[in-house]
Amino acid sequence: MDAAAAGRRTLALVNLAAIMERADEALLPAVYREVGAALHATPMGLGALTLYRSAVQAACYPLAAYAAVRYNRAHVVAVGAVLWAAATFLVAVSGTFAQVAVARGLNGIGLALVTPAIQSLVADCSDDNTRGAAFGWLQLTGNIGSIIGGLFSLMLASTTIMGIAGWRVAFHIVGLISVVVGALVGLFAVDPHFLNCGNGERLLRKSAWEEMKDLVREAKAVVQIPSFQIIVAQGVTGSFPWSALSFAPMWLELMGFTHNKTGLLMTTFALASSLGGLLGGKMGDHFAVRFPDSGRIVLSQISSASAIPLAALLLLGLPDDSSYGFLHGLVMFIMGLSISWNGPATNNPIFAEIVPERSRTSIYALDRSFESVLASFAPPVVGFLAEHVYGYNPISYGAGASSVGRDKSNAGALAKALYTAIAIPMLLCCFIYSLLYRTYPRDRERARMDSLIASELQQIELERCHGVVDCYAGSKDGATVIDMEYSEEDFDPDDDEKALMDQQAEQ
Repeated sequence: MDAAAAGRRTLALVNLAAIMERADEALLPAVYREVGAALHATPMGLGALTLYRSAVQAACYPLAAYAAVRYNRAHVVAVGAVLWAAATFLVAVSGTFAQVAVARGLNGIGLALVTPAIQSLVADCSDDNTRGAAFGWLQLTGNIGSIIGGLFSLMLASTTIMGIAGWRVAFHIVGLISVVVGALVGLFAVDPHFLNCGNGERLLRKSAWEEMKDLVREAKAVVQIPSFQIIVAQGVTGSFPWSALSFAPMWLELMGFTHNKTGLLMTTFALASSLGGLLGGKMGDHFAVRFPDSGRIVLSQISSASAIPLAALLLLGLPDDSSYGFLHGLVMFIMGLSISWNGPATNNPIFAEIVPERSRTSIYALDRSFESVLASFAPPVVGFLAEHVYGYNPISYGAGASSVGRDKSNAGALAKALYTAIAIPMLLCCFIYSLLYRTYPRDRERARMDSLIASELQQIELERCHGVVDCYAGSKDGATVIDMEYSEEDFDPDDDEKALMDQQAEQ
């Protein structure tokens, strides 16, 4: 099978892995209320579960970068899928809050291995003019996974299957499918870097210690790039609201929406975010051609700024009544469509432009490491604000079902906490993006010059080699054939005859 067909097959499988990764991430937030009731956990405690997973995930990103550089990235994705599936099974059988916390931490190891490998594979399979669209498609497929995971767990949340709580069954099923997807990726996906056996042999000839030193040097070089520092700072603030939105299903249910309606609204938001990512990626490619130094940056500032009024309308402006479901769905669709441009339009394409191709896995891993560990504090912060600032009143377990009045009050407190966790970070995010106008053009040109110099040095080495010896390897009877070219004055038959006579006389 040719390389193009293998590449298409690999991208399809990698996107399938991205679907399952995001589905796994969406499981727990969608059933916060049920898990809280089963484990006697408050909103702050539920938010801490996400913090545990994200902290482990961030700590493992350097390991993910090392694995993606040293080994076949398709195999790295496969191993990560199996690891997060095993942790998902553990969540499903856990009976205490501590057990779930440990399982979620282990879940972060698998997720950490997958994300940088997937992003670098997508970057390698696209160019500067199509990279935004490629990452837009990746975001779309990932959001499809969020839709599937969140909707599926919500549909099962209020049921019992063979005596097992529905939310536990959802974790079991997603874990099983993840194992199947991991096996498919491991068997049929291909890393472009390993299509050439010589490249793979070169990597394997290096010791683990040499690879680690190379990775550390590469990481230091990446961290010193000003545009990388700015995008990471932006990403910390920009990821905070998305992490905080893990409480959105709980907020909708407290307002009186049923599981089915909550699932439909969250599906609407996720679908809009998917389309918004694809739209943002394509617009980013278009604006990058017309305005190379500023087009992508402007789009992200528009996207970040739009979150502030739209979130105010959704969380504070609309009535907290489940009979206004259409208005909630409409605002959530518009919000999802407009606030999801940053990654595919700006961050991911710029990362691919400001470093050489060999450093792409490292830059994506470092970005996720810095961003996720800080953004993971969002759910606990939302829980803290809701409980200690805005008057959220946790249900006293064993005291009976919650009242409608208390649920409405808690929904209002949670809405205020959510808006605080969205508006302030998005405002900072919009401001930080403005710093890229100064650094991005310079860093992009520096990376291009570095690549050009490296290419010319490689060409000089090749020309020097051809000037001395013109060699080619032919697979004839397993032997290697080497042709040597000599100038005419270098070849004198008389000299050879004299040398042979002298050798015979000596014998």
